[in-house]
Amino acid sequence: MGTIIDGKKLSELIRKQLKEEVNILKEKGIIPKLAVIMVGDDKASKIYVRNKNKACEEIGIEYEEYILNSSITIEKLTELIEMLNNKKEVHGILLQSPLPNHLDINLAIEKISPNKDVDGFHPINIGKLSLNQDCFVSCTPYGIIKMLDAYNIPIEGKNAVIIGRSNIVGKPLMQCLINRNATVTICHSKTNNLENIAKNADILISAIGRPNYITEKMVKENAVVIDVGINRTSEGIVGDVAFEEVEKKVSYITPVPGGVGPMTIAMLMNNVIKAAKNVKK
Repeated sequence: MGTIIDGKKLSELIRKQLKEEVNILKEKGIIPKLAVIMVGDDKASKIYVRNKNKACEEIGIEYEEYILNSSITIEKLTELIEMLNNKKEVHGILLQSPLPNHLDINLAIEKISPNKDVDGFHPINIGKLSLNQDCFVSCTPYGIIKMLDAYNIPIEGKNAVIIGRSNIVGKPLMQCLINRNATVTICHSKTNNLENIAKNADILISAIGRPNYITEKMVKENAVVIDVGINRTSEGIVGDVAFEEVEKKVSYITPVPGGVGPMTIAMLMNNVIKAAKNVKK
């Protein structure tokens, strides 16, 4: 039976540390502030935004929210982003995805100042990550690295396989793991022999959004399995990994819920505080 990586507990510890950091900043007259922009009425987005608001409240980060009509033009959206870029008291800007189809998310993200891009999606931050320079790292990959470190799971020299090549998880996570000297393979919907590739992984990370897709026959004995999937099914929320059968075979595994999700929000809070600290430099 594998050890369960408790993301909820670990995120609580991190949030406690972050609260102390915020208190120190406030003594210096710096109040970290996050601005969140949400376009439209997506149910899942509403839940994520509410969770971010709660985390800010708990840690002492100021929070402001802009809920925009789904018919907004890209010009009006980028106008708001520019206004927030120029607001000195706002340290972090987060644009909640998905956006309605008529809005170009890449164009909108490029308008966010790289110094306020706490999601780590701006091309400048992505470029710096690939060069292993100081930058804002996307929150889910950052959270995964923190989990591996917290459980003393070695990364260097390990064969890491990521299933999923999104700009939010797969690609930045690949860079994070390469920067830590892992050998990385990225798989996706066009990959041949995916099962065989997955079976060679010392660290297997699934971010494809298919419920219970990763079965025990795809996993090497004593592998580390990180499940990024959040799939809403009739039985509730499940991950990409068939947890019960895979758990018996691996050394470490993350649950869904209570694994990667809480760490993503903790790393967002971390990035907002980092942005606030950077201002005084």
